[in-house]
Amino acid sequence: MSSLLKEDMEKKLFKPQGHTLHEFIETKSKSKERFYLCASVAKEEEVHISLVKHYRACLDEKYEVAETWFLKDLKCIDGKEPDTDNPYFDMMFEELCNVEAYSCASKYAFARCLIKLNTLHTKRDIKVLNFDSSYIEEGVIWSSNNGDCLVLMRICFYASNLLCLSLCPIP
Repeated sequence: MSSLLKEDMEKKLFKPQGHTLHEFIETKSKSKERFYLCASVAKEEEVHISLVKHYRACLDEKYEVAETWFLKDLKCIDGKEPDTDNPYFDMMFEELCNVEAYSCASKYAFARCLIKLNTLHTKRDIKVLNFDSSYIEEGVIWSSNNGDCLVLMRICFYASNLLCLSLCPIP
């Protein structure tokens, strides 16, 4: 479903503007409207972070950019609490942007994408606070383009180790 949504959003909103959509996550909102936080790259290699409103008009899916920031203006991304499964994070531009992702895994996926796009295009120092580095950093065995699957694999690995240890007799 998400790949179809990404294709549709890219075709209707990003491609006409000359952008390539790299990552998007659904955010929670108090209203019944759906919003997505998107990371896209323009033809000039400029990285945009957009808050996109998604709605239906008749039988057609519509997307509208509610707010846009530039990655070069991002000073800090704060995961709030690295030791808990929490979907909240802040992005500090000129003003503070509070985000509630749909899940903790999507929060980490978006942070990994921003770090990767920063390395490729902006090459600036962005403070990354309160994220578990083993899920965020490149080169770590558990990190990749499909990091969410590897996060799940790591959790299963830990669970199986705990199970094995609990079944071992104490000498």
